[in-house]
Amino acid sequence: MGYEEFTIEGRNAVIEAIRANRPIDRLFILDGCNDGPVSTIKREAKKRDIMVKFVDKARLDVMSPNGHHQGVIARCAAFEYAEVSDILKKAREKGEDPFIILLDGIEDPHNLGAIIRTANVAGAHGVIIPKNRAVGLTATVAAASAGALSYTPVAKVTNLARCIEDLKKEGIWFACADMDGETLYDANLSGPMGLVIGGEGTGVSRLVKEKCDMVCSIPMKGEINSLNASVAAGIMIYEYVRRRS
Repeated sequence: MGYEEFTIEGRNAVIEAIRANRPIDRLFILDGCNDGPVSTIKREAKKRDIMVKFVDKARLDVMSPNGHHQGVIARCAAFEYAEVSDILKKAREKGEDPFIILLDGIEDPHNLGAIIRTANVAGAHGVIIPKNRAVGLTATVAAASAGALSYTPVAKVTNLARCIEDLKKEGIWFACADMDGETLYDANLSGPMGLVIGGEGTGVSRLVKEKCDMVCSIPMKGEINSLNASVAAGIMIYEYVRRRS
C-alpha cells in the first residue's frame, strides 16, 4: 500500500483496472456516452459495485492529468480497503472486545484522516465508511491521518445500516452522536461497541440512527450548537475509552 492517490484515464486502461480488481474509489463517465467500450465499463463497474458519477466534458478535462480521458476517468484509493472481518479478526487477536468507528457520510478528507488518527491512538480496531456520498482513502486522508492509515484498517461497505445489523449478530452494541439523544455521559458505553458519527452538516441518517442501540448528545454550552465531525468523534471515542479503562 502507498500514499499516492492516482488517476487512471482512457477506456482500455480503465477496463483493465476494473478487471484487475484495482481499489477504485469511483468512476467518472461522460454523461450521455453509451458506445461499446463505455457500456462495457458500466457493466463491469456494476458487477463490482463501483460507484459511477456522470459528469460533463469540462469536469473530465479538469480532472485529466494528460488530456486523454476518452470520456472515462477512474479515481483510485491511496490505500487498499480492509474487510469488516479483518477488523473483527484484529480484535480477536488482541483478546479485546471489538471497538469500531463507523462514519456516516464524512465528505471532508481532513476530517476522515483526523478521525482515523484518533481511532488509532484510542485503540479502536478499525473504521467503517460507506461507498456512496463519502470521501474515500485519498492521499489527503492519508496525510491527515499522520501515518495511522498504515495501522488502522478501514473497510468500505455498500449499506451502513445493514452492516450494523450484521455486526449486532457478533454481540456489538452501537451508539450514534445526535443532538436529540441522551447526554453522552449518561449513556452505557461499555463492552463491544461501535460508535457512529454523522457527516458534516447532515449528521447520522435516519436509517442508520434507527439501527443504533443508543443515541448520544454532546453537551453544548455556548452560542454555537454544533461541533466539527472529527472533534465530535474524538469526544465520543475517548468517553468510551474512559469507561473501558
